[in-house]
Amino acid sequence: MEEIIRLLKLAHAGDRQAREELVMRNVGLVWSIVRHFSGRGCELEDLYQIGCIGLLKAIDKFDLNYDVKFSTYAVPMITGEIKRFLRDDGMIKVSRSVKELGIRVRSMREQLTGQLGREPSLEEIAGKLGVSREEAAASLDAAAEVESIYRTVNTGEDQNLCLLDRLPDDRADQEQMMNQMVLKQLLEELDAKERMIIMRRYFDNQTQSQVAAELHISQVQVSRLEKKILMKMREYLNG
Repeated sequence: MEEIIRLLKLAHAGDRQAREELVMRNVGLVWSIVRHFSGRGCELEDLYQIGCIGLLKAIDKFDLNYDVKFSTYAVPMITGEIKRFLRDDGMIKVSRSVKELGIRVRSMREQLTGQLGREPSLEEIAGKLGVSREEAAASLDAAAEVESIYRTVNTGEDQNLCLLDRLPDDRADQEQMMNQMVLKQLLEELDAKERMIIMRRYFDNQTQSQVAAELHISQVQVSRLEKKILMKMREYLNG
C-alpha cells in the first residue's frame, strides 16, 4: 500500500512513468471487471481500453486522504466508465455504413418527393441509390430505433420525460458487483483456515458451533478467530 501511495503522489505531481506503473499494477483489476461484461456485443479488448480510461481517472482523482485502498476506489470508476460506454455506444449499436445509408435514403426521399410531387416508394429510392429494398428499409429502421428512445413520453406528470428515462436503473447491480469484487479481494488475503471460517459463517450460514465441530475446536475459539479475521479484513480494506 505504501508503494501505491508513493506512486500516486508522483503521478499527481506529473510523473508519467509513475502513472504508467500504476496502470500496469492494476491491469488484472481492469480485466476482472471487463470479464463481467462479456456477451454484451463488444470486444473485450475494446472494453479493456475503456476500463483503462476509468482507471486513469481513478488515478488522477484519488484523494490521498481517503481512508480506503486505491483498488477499492478504482473499481466503481472503472465499472462506471464501461457502463457509460455500453449505454452510449453499445446498447444501441448501429454500424457507420448503416448510418450513412440512412442519411442517403432520407436525402433521396426528399429529392424524389420534390421531383415526383408525391412520396416515393422504397423501391424507387433503393433503385436510385443502387441498393436493395431490404438494405434501404434496414437503414431507416435503425435510425428510427435510435430516435425512439429519445421520444418524449407523455406521462401526465412530467412532459419532458423520454423513453430513455424510463429504462431500468442498474446502479444497484453495479454496486453489488463492486461489493462482490472487493469481497473476493479481501478473501484472497486470508489463509485457508481463515477463509473457510468466513465462508462457513457468512456464505453457508453455519453457526459457530457447527464450524467448531468441523474444525475440532471449541465454539469460544471460533468466536475469537472470527472477530480476529473480521478485524484483519477491515484493516486491509482501510489500507
